[in-house]
Amino acid sequence: MSTPTKQTTVLIIEDNDDIRESTREILELTGYQVYEAPEGKTGVELALKHLPDVILCDIMMPELDGFGVLFMLSKNQQTATIPFIFLTAKAERADMRKAMELGADDYLTKPFDDIELLNAIETRLKKRKQLGPELEPNKDLRLSDEEQDLLLQELVQRSRTKSYKKKQFIYQEGDTPLYVYFVKKGRIRRFLSYLDGRELATDIHVDGSFFGYGAILLQQPYTDNAEALEDSELALIDRDNFFELLYRKPGIASKFIKLLSGNIRGKEVQLLAFAYDSVRKRVANALIHVAGKTLAGATDDECLIRISRDDLASLAGTANETISRMLADFKDEKLIAKEGNAIRILSIKKLKNIKQ
Repeated sequence: MSTPTKQTTVLIIEDNDDIRESTREILELTGYQVYEAPEGKTGVELALKHLPDVILCDIMMPELDGFGVLFMLSKNQQTATIPFIFLTAKAERADMRKAMELGADDYLTKPFDDIELLNAIETRLKKRKQLGPELEPNKDLRLSDEEQDLLLQELVQRSRTKSYKKKQFIYQEGDTPLYVYFVKKGRIRRFLSYLDGRELATDIHVDGSFFGYGAILLQQPYTDNAEALEDSELALIDRDNFFELLYRKPGIASKFIKLLSGNIRGKEVQLLAFAYDSVRKRVANALIHVAGKTLAGATDDECLIRISRDDLASLAGTANETISRMLADFKDEKLIAKEGNAIRILSIKKLKNIKQ
């Protein structure tokens, strides 16, 4: 374990005198410069005054508790990015979950030993160092598309790759989000499921696309499901690494805000279509949607797509039997052709021009 420099400072906010003093002794023996606060309000004042490199803070304190300290410091630009480690005598999951949701970087359950303490601090210091110099207002807010792509490619390359079989779940409704997913190969379907067994597909993701970031950004459980439409390979981007890139390069955050905005607009269009479009129009739009994912920006009018009737029905919000009837009609009208288990769209333009 490396020895910190004299300039490395730690603020301890702890109302238990014995714990605060013993922690200070350990840190000073290791070479840290230590500031102490016996309660939350003084801790906030010292944090604003000294801007320490790391903050250790008890949760259960009178007047202003640890959650309040973290909330106040997170609202100040100078202290918002200081690594914050909670100290708690309660090992209850609810406390830990609330601590992480509020933005804590780590936590230690009391009693902790010297090695646990020093490892936690050193880990957070290393991660902070990786972020580079302190963020300045408006710094890195503007990145070219090439710069964004390069940074995201580096993030993907550092992430673990996992293979999924056809119909295998990536996540299910209610799961806690741990990763942002990037499709290296294959196709992924996201969908909502109802108590009666019906499903409504909300999106299809193909090579080169990200998904799962909405729940990560909101720090809430997934509200939908994701499964592989075919054998697929995904990069699993750890949420901590994802957030670190957003903090280090705020311009990347704007990219995901735009993606989220696009998703919301897409859902609004889908809801309007379910409310006002005929079944014929909805099935045509579902085919066009899948073709758009397959072509990935190309302008071809003809396209071969692979999607099951069940998945197409889920995407169009209709019954499987209705899909079979609509596909037969489209085939008779020379809009599509069957090729084995695939569907060849003979004219995307004509499908788009289908009337109600």
